[in-house]
Amino acid sequence: MTPHSVSATIERALAAARLTRSAPALDRVTQTIRQALESAGIALPTSRMQAPGSHTPRAPGPGTRPRPGQAEAPGTREFGTHSFAIGAASRDYKLFVPTGCADKALPLVVMLHGCKQDPDDFAAGTRMNVLAQEQGFLVAYPAQVRRANGANCWNWFQSAQQSRGGEEAALIAGMVGDIAQSHGVDPQRVFVAGLSAGAAMAVILGAAYPEVFAAVGVHSGLPLGAARDVPSAFAAMRNGAAARTGTALAQPMPTIVLHGDRDDTVAAVNGVQVAQHAVAAYATQGAPLKASALPRREVQGRDVSVTRYDDDTGRPRVEHWLLHGGAHAWSGGSDDGSYTDGRGPDASAEMLRFFLRQ
Repeated sequence: MTPHSVSATIERALAAARLTRSAPALDRVTQTIRQALESAGIALPTSRMQAPGSHTPRAPGPGTRPRPGQAEAPGTREFGTHSFAIGAASRDYKLFVPTGCADKALPLVVMLHGCKQDPDDFAAGTRMNVLAQEQGFLVAYPAQVRRANGANCWNWFQSAQQSRGGEEAALIAGMVGDIAQSHGVDPQRVFVAGLSAGAAMAVILGAAYPEVFAAVGVHSGLPLGAARDVPSAFAAMRNGAAARTGTALAQPMPTIVLHGDRDDTVAAVNGVQVAQHAVAAYATQGAPLKASALPRREVQGRDVSVTRYDDDTGRPRVEHWLLHGGAHAWSGGSDDGSYTDGRGPDASAEMLRFFLRQ
């Protein structure tokens, strides 16, 4: 077998597994992102958050309108496509802007799709835009490209992508500043969430850019540093991160985790490890959290076991939701999108509740 055929085989296997390769507020966002990118060796011009011409609004493409028979959520027409670049690297993103919120500094939720998904699919399945219209916040959906990964997965398992300045993380973090150029963004309420490979990338973003993101939502994801290459990615998906490969978080990051105990793609132990890493970071900083295991209960047809970790004021800083019988799918999602489970707690609503309490 040639090296090329080995590589192709690995790519096919990973694809099958779905984890292959307001001025003051605006000024604070701008400065935060600039410092983050410049510290990674990526210099940006002082007049804007991105290099000249690096933001490109795009005409609406397929999927920006409801599918036949699908109800249109209020404000869906304000779901446009944009592009953000740092040097030669670029990614598109979709941005949902709720109606009736002009001239307000709004929370921003960055949503990272899983493998074989795209922003429109992920938005439809999670219904995050519906909540955004109801509660008044922005939602950004960065899009992976096939030239970077044949199955549209975020490359969470590549060492080069797991730290500050990694191409994918830097682009996604930079989009926050890009959005702040044209919309009111509350810099204290910027959050990131994802599914599967997107969840693993969300963990990376929370660790690499803690001054940008205020909390992380992890659905069916993996802990920071769980893998460094393709073989260790498969091992982590099956068994969780080995003790010698998992990476401790450098500082606390509020984190909510949801994971099905029947997940055959990413073992549920990974969700446990994500929560453990988050809790340990608080203890390391001298602010240990108090654990409370809530009684097992049924939520929308599925039993759940929830463990909360509160700070000394009673605020939840880490939550772990084990979805009994849950598979590798967004809990409480809509079948208008892929990889969703209509049963169980509404993951989008629970993440938003957690985010807004930080």
